[in-house]
Amino acid sequence: MAKRDVPEINAGSMADIAFLLLIFFLVTTTMDVDTGISRKLPEKQPEDMPDPPKLKEKNVFVVTVNRNNDILVEGETFMTIDQIREEATKFIDNGGGLGNPIDDAEPAECDWCQGAKDPLSSDHPNKAVISLESDRGTSYGTYIAVQNELVGAYTDLRNRYCEEKYGISYTQLLKDSKNNPTNETLKDRIKEAKGKYPQIISEAEPTK
Repeated sequence: MAKRDVPEINAGSMADIAFLLLIFFLVTTTMDVDTGISRKLPEKQPEDMPDPPKLKEKNVFVVTVNRNNDILVEGETFMTIDQIREEATKFIDNGGGLGNPIDDAEPAECDWCQGAKDPLSSDHPNKAVISLESDRGTSYGTYIAVQNELVGAYTDLRNRYCEEKYGISYTQLLKDSKNNPTNETLKDRIKEAKGKYPQIISEAEPTK
């Protein structure tokens, strides 16, 4: 009895099929992507900036966040995150100094400030320093939230200044300048607003 020939399986297209399946899974599979924290870095200081003078205690606004995420302002008052911006704004915009025409290190009186002009608070926006201190146990979420509120205080003051002088907010000027980077008028207005309310935030090393 003659042996029957065993039919062969045509595997010529198996490689093509495997390749197509590989592409399919690559296209349809979702990859886990680590997300970071969106945070704007502190503004770059000008190169010709003189050596920092000795700071008066009243010109420093100290915000401390401990390991329990409690927020202590000026070493005596506990606050919530939503209270920080208002207190920082009052401090920056206080304008309590009268200036000293003899001493160039002392800026002239702040005639655009609308604060209480408390002699026990900051003299001038150019002198007002915000010091942010934290503990190694402080959560990143709380620390970033406090940072955002402090930066927001400067943005609010710059918005107010630009709206009163130019009829447009500082935030809108930034957007317009991004869309039209060659517009020198926009650049000058942004630079002026930053000069009126320079962002001076000192972030100390976390305590153990």
